[in-house]
Amino acid sequence: MPAGPGISPVSRRVGAEKMGKPVAARKTFATGGLPRSIVMLGLVSLLMDVSSEMIHGLLPVFLVVVLGASKLTVGLIEGLGEATAAITKLFSGLISDRLGKRKVLVVLGYGLGTLSKPFFALAPTPVWVLGARFMDRVGKGIRGAPRDALIGDLAPTGMRGAAYGLRQSLDNVGAFLGPLLAMALMALSGDNFRLIFWLALIPGAGAVLVLVLFAREPAHVAPAATRARLDLHLLRRMGPLFCSVVAVGGVLTLARFSEAFLILRAEDRGLALALAPLVLVVINIVSSLSAYPVGLLADRMEKRQLLIAGFVVLMLADLVLMLGTDIWMIFAGVALWGLHLGLSQGLLAALVAETAPADLRASAFGVFNLVNGLMLLAASVLAGLLWQSAGAQVTFFAGALITGLGLVAFGAFGLHRRKGPQPGEKSN
Repeated sequence: MPAGPGISPVSRRVGAEKMGKPVAARKTFATGGLPRSIVMLGLVSLLMDVSSEMIHGLLPVFLVVVLGASKLTVGLIEGLGEATAAITKLFSGLISDRLGKRKVLVVLGYGLGTLSKPFFALAPTPVWVLGARFMDRVGKGIRGAPRDALIGDLAPTGMRGAAYGLRQSLDNVGAFLGPLLAMALMALSGDNFRLIFWLALIPGAGAVLVLVLFAREPAHVAPAATRARLDLHLLRRMGPLFCSVVAVGGVLTLARFSEAFLILRAEDRGLALALAPLVLVVINIVSSLSAYPVGLLADRMEKRQLLIAGFVVLMLADLVLMLGTDIWMIFAGVALWGLHLGLSQGLLAALVAETAPADLRASAFGVFNLVNGLMLLAASVLAGLLWQSAGAQVTFFAGALITGLGLVAFGAFGLHRRKGPQPGEKSN
């Protein structure tokens, strides 16, 4: 029966969803049929990554050269920052599901990240930088899981691969524009670190403004059916298929240590220190160009096949980096590393959104990110120990070996989709 003139479009949408009927995506502004808010969330990620990478690409040099910090201090600041982000993502996901709200936490996280930028510019000691880094990573942790869950809430049926691929692609655009902009500003300002840190406020503030004005939260998100808390009952509700996705992501992260080791490998093969950010630029350009097309493919073919390709490409990257004798071979390995990220990161996010219950989606992203954060910490410590004791070639061989073992295990056990509706979905 047609709706009367007094019934709003939102009411019609919510009513249709309660009846289990598919609802057409709103296309006020879209890329390939994606809702405008998903595109805006991608733009927000781009702007914040420009802001963050303008600082993070220069921060190690700033700490050592300007503030006199040791290499150990640099490592501790980075390690504590990433661990803080991983833990915070878990709890922000739980809170988001309890409230049935996403955007308020996303705004808070991006706002906190933006407010941290002046503390980098004003820092007189490494302790100040540690505080600023902690504030920045807490902001990243607060926004991460609710933002990824919000994309899952907004994505039309059958388009989650494209949605997460687009966000990942735009995020990576920011991740290579930030270092390029920082290098250009260093040349123009006579290596004025603090000025560049102040200028990083501009894209950060732009990200918050776009988020507040143009990203919308769907009206139909409901609080979790049971109170979300981290226990075995929560993991049982998420189901074995979700746990398989977490396991795959964890294995890939354990095999893929920090990009700092790629920079060291490039320097070892003759890359000038001033050009070190080019390693990150190449990684993010390749990842940016591949993530969205891979997302579109993921909506049209078996995701398992794309994940297998991700394993193979990472193994090839490690082998090329291990055997590389000149800088061009190293950059070929770096490009393969970026292709692996384009093949895997958005795809894994889409699988988390698809396999977890809808009312626990943010908690699921929190669990996924916590496991990956811990695996990255373990992988980087292992890589550092291997590099120090046995050299670069053994380090990359170990990465290839872990990837190969993970591929064998994935081929035997990983992501065998069961029949019937997935958690949080209704059968028609």
